[in-house]
Amino acid sequence: MKRKVICFGTFDILHLGHLNYFQQARKLGNHLVVVIARDKNAEKAGKKVVFSEQERMEMVRNIKIVDEAILGSLDDPITVIIEKGPAVVCLGYDHKITEGELQERLRELNFYPQIKRMEPYKIDRYKSGRIRERSFR
Repeated sequence: MKRKVICFGTFDILHLGHLNYFQQARKLGNHLVVVIARDKNAEKAGKKVVFSEQERMEMVRNIKIVDEAILGSLDDPITVIIEKGPAVVCLGYDHKITEGELQERLRELNFYPQIKRMEPYKIDRYKSGRIRERSFR
C-alpha cells in the first residue's frame, strides 16, 4: 500500500541538507512528493533564485528517492496538500508555519495527515543562504 509523504521547498541551490531532508521524509512513507516553490512565491518571500522553477523541478525530479516533483500553487500551498492527499506532511526545520497552524488549516478542510518537522542537517555548512553568501559574493 502506498504511504504518501509530501515536503516543500525552494531547492534553488541543491545541497546535502536538501538530500537529508528528502531522506528524512522518505523514511516516513514509500512515495515521496516534493513540491517546488513557484518563482513568484519565492520572490514574495524575499528569495533571489538562481534557477527557474522549471529548472529546480527538473533537478529535484532526477533525485532517486523522489517519486514526484511538482510545482506548488501560486495562491495557497494547502491546495497541493489536499490534491495529493498525503499521509504525512513534512516541514523543513526552517519553515515559517508551525505544525499547529498547518494542522488547524487542514482540519478546517476535514483533512488529517500527520505533520512532522524535519531535523536540520549541518546548517553551519548546508544552508542555502550561507552557500549563496560564500559562493556569490
